[in-house]
Amino acid sequence: YWMHNNMITINGKKMGKSYNNVIKLTELFSGNHPILEQAYHPMVVRFYILQTHYRSTLDFSNEALQASERALRRLWEAYEVLKKLEGKGAAKDAALDKQVQDWCNECADFMNDDFNTARVIANMFEAVPVINGIKGGQVAAEAISADTLQLLKDTFETYIENVLGLQALQAAESSNKLDQVLSLLIEIRKDARTRKDFATSDQIRNKLLEAGIQLKDEKDGSVSYSVE
Repeated sequence: YWMHNNMITINGKKMGKSYNNVIKLTELFSGNHPILEQAYHPMVVRFYILQTHYRSTLDFSNEALQASERALRRLWEAYEVLKKLEGKGAAKDAALDKQVQDWCNECADFMNDDFNTARVIANMFEAVPVINGIKGGQVAAEAISADTLQLLKDTFETYIENVLGLQALQAAESSNKLDQVLSLLIEIRKDARTRKDFATSDQIRNKLLEAGIQLKDEKDGSVSYSVE
């Protein structure tokens, strides 16, 4: 089913043409907007949105998106570490073992509580110091049981990949580079059209179409694209 999110603001202001702060997704992904300091990968945008409950106002800013990018990298790095950890039998730290189990088991409750993705992500981050601590030796490998470690692995995979639909930025950055190349070609085509060099403009559009990328000239002068 579908859920309608609350209001979206940009740097604390309502999004509107009168404020000149309407940002399309293609502009967000390409960085091709005066407000944006850089391009933001779709996975970063997804993660940022999921960190806020859908009923809450969502304020986009460069600072917030950059913080989400760093946070996503930190979470995924811990996930990669977690995959390589091996269980050591029974738990030697019963309190920590119980805490990790609670973090994992609460995730289903949070999702059932009005799709509270923000709290699910918060629980994932609660586990990050434990994961990194086991890797670095600050937390004993035997602190949590093998069963609890497996539960933690299963929970991360289920919620990070399957429920939230997140991917590693490292694997997705090639897509971001494609966005940057397309943005450059769109700018070259735009310059050609301004100079009335329609032969070059049409050639860029047609070659991209042959590659499965369709450009669309919007009424406001911007250009969007879709990949077939």
